[in-house]
Amino acid sequence: MSGPLTLALLALFFGGTLLISITIRQKKDDADGYMTAGHGIGFGISAASMTATWIWAASMYASATSGYTYGISGPIHYGLWGALMILFIYPYGRRIRALAPNAHTLAEVMHARHGRSSQLMLAGSNILGSLISLTSNFIAGGALISMLSPFSFSQGVAIIAAGVLLYTLWSGFRASVLTDFVQVCAMLGAVVVIIPAVFFAVGGPQVFTEGATQVTPEQASFFSSEAFLKQGAPYITAVLAYAIGNQTIAQRLFAVREDLIKKTFLTATVGYGATIIGIGMLGVVALYAGIQPMDGDPNNLIPQLAATYLGPVLLAVFFVMIIGALASTADSDLAALSAIAMTDIYGRSGMTTNPKTMLVIGRSTMIIATAAGLYFAGGRMNILDLLVLVGALWGALVFPVIASFYWDRVTNSAFTLSVLAALACFIPARFGWIPMDGFMAYVSDILSVIGVGIVAGLMVFGFFGRRPAIVAGILASAISAPFVIGFLHDFAVLSSALIAYAVSTIVCVTLTLRNKTRFDFSLIKARTDDFEPAAKLPAE
Repeated sequence: MSGPLTLALLALFFGGTLLISITIRQKKDDADGYMTAGHGIGFGISAASMTATWIWAASMYASATSGYTYGISGPIHYGLWGALMILFIYPYGRRIRALAPNAHTLAEVMHARHGRSSQLMLAGSNILGSLISLTSNFIAGGALISMLSPFSFSQGVAIIAAGVLLYTLWSGFRASVLTDFVQVCAMLGAVVVIIPAVFFAVGGPQVFTEGATQVTPEQASFFSSEAFLKQGAPYITAVLAYAIGNQTIAQRLFAVREDLIKKTFLTATVGYGATIIGIGMLGVVALYAGIQPMDGDPNNLIPQLAATYLGPVLLAVFFVMIIGALASTADSDLAALSAIAMTDIYGRSGMTTNPKTMLVIGRSTMIIATAAGLYFAGGRMNILDLLVLVGALWGALVFPVIASFYWDRVTNSAFTLSVLAALACFIPARFGWIPMDGFMAYVSDILSVIGVGIVAGLMVFGFFGRRPAIVAGILASAISAPFVIGFLHDFAVLSSALIAYAVSTIVCVTLTLRNKTRFDFSLIKARTDDFEPAAKLPAE
């Protein structure tokens, strides 16, 4: 696209979102509304916002990378498991919202449950995760603009960062959820047109026949073990952790009307799965067609296909689709980071709070986070690797967080020490600091098998309760053990994530069983009330 056309499309998109943000800005700023939009948004806006937040440009790029790397089953593993994790998390979401109906962040609820150290641990992990997510979306935007226009990668990153910050800064979370509605409509409409257009432009069904010699047997197999072990299984562990610990998801959980949580999560499940699997299949098409990513960078694959095979009109539609996808998640990251700073660093610090000061802190955080994202985006890291890494890090938190909302004997020390122990085991295993051979290899595999059972048990627990979860966990470990002990340590991404699950669970349970004191869950509601009267969004 020409430079003027690119700027016109960007001005149209970000100008429209800025207009929405200015329109909904209240005359009297409200700290709670800036973070959660009054805890009462309706189904249409909440479902669109959840879908748009989960469907981000980086996930589109990563799904295509998975399809290009692992073949036909790659996008299935990426999109299906990501969608199911949204579904699996909703019963936990209902429990958390019932305990803390007016909370702003998950770390705030953890402060009410345990205390300051657990709160800061969860808040710190979310700061890291949101910064990585923000950076990933800036990278995706920079790659898109550099591929489709005369502007450079750095210029593209700067334009995207400035545009997202400009409209989000005005109204915070309100701006994020309301612009998400427009963005998700644009994204889904474009996906319906773009995917078939690229597919038939490349060659249609014939490309799979002619390109069969381009792929390995594993890439051609719908049941590829390589794709499952290197993509599917690590992504199951990563996305479960994302869903439990991610503030962007928690923020929408605390914002939607409590009776609409189930409908919202079910809708987002379907919307995410269909969109991401479809986009990922473009990577499979590129694999069969023998297309090489420009500069060897898989982040370039999606915009490269669009630039090569789409005409001017569809190319503009594609451009708006990707911009909408990355903006919908980038503004969510900014809103999440501002809420963490306003609530966990300042609001629940024990000091006397001033709502006006909170708003200054929230807006300042957005500016600082944008600057940090710009700095880190210069490294142009692999998006898929970033997603799996941060998800695995969050795996250390999953069991302690869930247990804290159901088990009244979990203590602050059990939470904190279990997370620290899991990280101490995860990091050396993930980065190969300890040689995985002999005795250490078997220890790693045994812990991984326990981790398999824990992941399975947590999926079942939210829907069916403790006993079915224990049975499912034992069966999953027993069935997987003969197949994985002896070789799973060779897959560092997967085994390290499972080790994090296992160690955090073992330590948390062991320390909790020693405690006889019971916690009164009704205290959480009183400790997580609004900072000032909330301003509700108008009814849909």
